[in-house]
Amino acid sequence: MNRTKRGIFTILVAFWMGLIFWFSAQPAVESSKMSHSVGKAIGNVLIPDFESLSKQEQEKIAEKIDYPIRKAAHAMEYAVLGGLLVLMYGSYGIIGKKGMAYGILTGVAYAMTDEIHQLFVPGRSCQVTDVLIDSTGVIFGSIIGILIYICTVRKRSR
Repeated sequence: MNRTKRGIFTILVAFWMGLIFWFSAQPAVESSKMSHSVGKAIGNVLIPDFESLSKQEQEKIAEKIDYPIRKAAHAMEYAVLGGLLVLMYGSYGIIGKKGMAYGILTGVAYAMTDEIHQLFVPGRSCQVTDVLIDSTGVIFGSIIGILIYICTVRKRSR
């Protein structure tokens, strides 16, 4: 792969890691507000007449789906990271099992450091379960990244 693609993938990985860091740097109150607003938006889409419910009922529904939203967000943000890492390593010629292993190891290491970072953020904590959820996301994203890489290589060889 040419140097431009290497640079693009490297910048995308750095940007995505920065975005994850930014989300993790949000104090618990702010982080809760974000996921709570997403819970309300989901309630509005999935629950008929959600808008006609009382504010208390809407809040109760948003609180109920807050935890799954947070965990799904963890998995998704790390799935994107896993895919980007594999594609970045592939652009440097580290492909196949080795590229996937590098991507997974880098993503899992970042998940661990991200949880440690949260120890220093007001109201946040370090959760082993979050590292496991993040790692699952990294693995899933790495698989998708490998598939994308394989498809692009096959397409180019035709």
